[in-house]
Amino acid sequence: QVQLVESGGGLVQPGSSLRLSCAASGGTFNTYSMSWFRQAPGLEREFVAAITRSGGTTYYGGSAEGRFTISRDNAKNTVYLQINALKPEDTAVYYCAATSAAVPSTDSRSYLYWGQGTQVTASS
Repeated sequence: QVQLVESGGGLVQPGSSLRLSCAASGGTFNTYSMSWFRQAPGLEREFVAAITRSGGTTYYGGSAEGRFTISRDNAKNTVYLQINALKPEDTAVYYCAATSAAVPSTDSRSYLYWGQGTQVTASS
């Protein structure tokens, strides 16, 4: 069973960049596809990005195209989410999730393992 811990969130000015990290432990990291979701107050959890076990394929939700980049370092058991040109509408709690599926789903109900989340706030 894998445990996930996110970090790197914070309060930033619109237009800034952030890199979120998600450190995994307790499992064989390279057997999991990894994803990022986000949830803003009053809204459903939204798929942001996913990456396959080897890192060879990435997927992005519609709101993430162009400004978000997901990557992973299997030697460090860590997945990253780079967010550039932050907008106020990016404000949310960002969660990482793990799945043993080879092709990660965009449906949050498909994921068994979740981190506790990290808050990202883009505000002037």
